[in-house]
This record gives sequence, C-alpha cells and structure tokens, in this order.
Amino acid sequence: MPFSIPESETDPMTVILETTPSRYALWHRFVHQNLSVVVGGVLLLSVILIALVGPIIYSVDPNAISPLRRLKPPSTLYWFGTDALGRDLFARVIAGGRISLLVGVSVSVLSLACGILLGLVSGFFRSVDAIMSRVLEAFMAIPAVLLAIALMALTTASVGNVIIALTISEIPRVTRLMRSVVFTLRGQPFVEAAIASGAPIHHVLFRHILPNTLAPLIVQGTFICGSAIIVESILSFIGAGTPSSIPTWGNIIADGRTFFQIYPHMIFFPAVFLSITVLSINLIGDGLRDYLDPRMSRNM
Repeated sequence: MPFSIPESETDPMTVILETTPSRYALWHRFVHQNLSVVVGGVLLLSVILIALVGPIIYSVDPNAISPLRRLKPPSTLYWFGTDALGRDLFARVIAGGRISLLVGVSVSVLSLACGILLGLVSGFFRSVDAIMSRVLEAFMAIPAVLLAIALMALTTASVGNVIIALTISEIPRVTRLMRSVVFTLRGQPFVEAAIASGAPIHHVLFRHILPNTLAPLIVQGTFICGSAIIVESILSFIGAGTPSSIPTWGNIIADGRTFFQIYPHMIFFPAVFLSITVLSINLIGDGLRDYLDPRMSRNM
C-alpha cells in the first residue's frame, strides 16, 4: 500500500492571508499612532484647497472697492461680510491665505537650504566654526521679529523683501541645529572610516553626514513655516511688512481693528484662518518629531 502524506487541515497560504492585516487595519494603526500628523494634515490640506480652489468658485476681486456695500455683516451674498471700503472679506481672506502659505513655505525652504550648507561647514571644520559661532551668537541675540522689522526698515515693503528678511532671521537657528548634529556625527565610526579611506570632503559631507541630519531638519522646517506665517502677519499688522494694498491676514486684521467692537467679523475670520493654519503646521511638526524620534514619545 503506497505511503500517503496527510493533507494539512489548514492551507499555509490561508494562514498567511488570515494573519496579514487588512488595509483598514493598517490605516487604523497609522491614524492611532500618528494622530497629530493626520489631524494637522487634514486641516492644512483644507486650508490649501480653500486658498487654491476658492477663487475659482468665488470669483470676486479682493481689491474691488464699493462704498455702497461697506461694513456688511456675513450673509449668503457676502459670506464673511465686507470691510470699511466695501471689499469682500471672503475673497480677501482667500487671497491672504495664498500669500501666507507662499511666505511660510519659501522661508522654510530657503532657510533650510542656507542653514544646511553653513551648518555642514561650521560643524565639520573647527577653524571655520570658531568664527561662525560668534556670528551666529550675534544674530541669535536679537529676536526674530525685531531683526525682521530692522531689515524691512532698510528696504521697501513687498512680499519678496518679507521673505528675504524672515529667511535671514531664521538661518542662524537652522545653522545652529545643523552644527550640533554634525558635531555628533563627525565622531561616528562610519564617518571616520570614510575619512580614513580617502573619500573627498564633499563626499563625506553630502553622502555620509547630510542624510543622517534630515530627521531633525524636517521637524525644524515645519516650525519655521508656522513661525514665518505668524511673523509675516505681525509685520503686516504694524505696517512693516507687505503693502496695505495687498490682502494678507495681517493687513485684513489691521484694517478691521478700528471697527472691531461694532463689526467683529472683520477680525474674526482672518484670525481663525491664521490660527488654524499655524495650528495644523505645528501638529504636523509635533507628529513628525514623535514619529522620527520614538524614544522621546515613549519618555513623555
């Protein structure tokens, strides 16, 4: 009688499929573990969609002046009401969102690019660091808002100059962070092995050191973006930022502060959009910090 191997009651492939988590389970786990990133991403994506799609749906000139419709409350005709010159506040808030997001992203990208280069050189070469540290300390002794105001006082009011002023005020902080990370990585065995093998300096900096510094820099970039949006609004509010003819959240709030007690909607809506945008960016930054550094999240 031929020998026969008894078949297993359960197919191995069936066991693997049953133990493999479904897409819903994976998504639920991701949301549970990264709730800050998900909530912040949804809020920020909503603001971006409103800023980009809003002008298509609500095609009203944000600078169109109409004395007949001045100081109108929110209604179905004027969603956010109108200001003292009869300009539609919803159209102006949408336009201000595009400018604020442009300023935040531009300042974050430019300051990270400059700070990474300066931090790499300062952290790797001790002779350069002796001079660079004194310069960074001098810049960081001045608050970012005061430094931006001083730089704007030397130039004309425009969005480009605001971006440059805020970038200059944020570069020292990125450079200081990059410098400290490079100091830590410079003594690691893989960096010393690359130097001992005769690898060029640029090869060591950009292939071995730079990839290991991206985690803290990504988190720092999110906080710089939120800070730049707030500082730009402060500069516009005090008249030291973008021209008053350009609709920004800071300019809208500055125009409505005279009528705030009687017509609070003139400040309420731009302030809400400003708060939601900065809050969403900070939530993303906090979530990325916990995701990229799980030990900090467990300790807290």
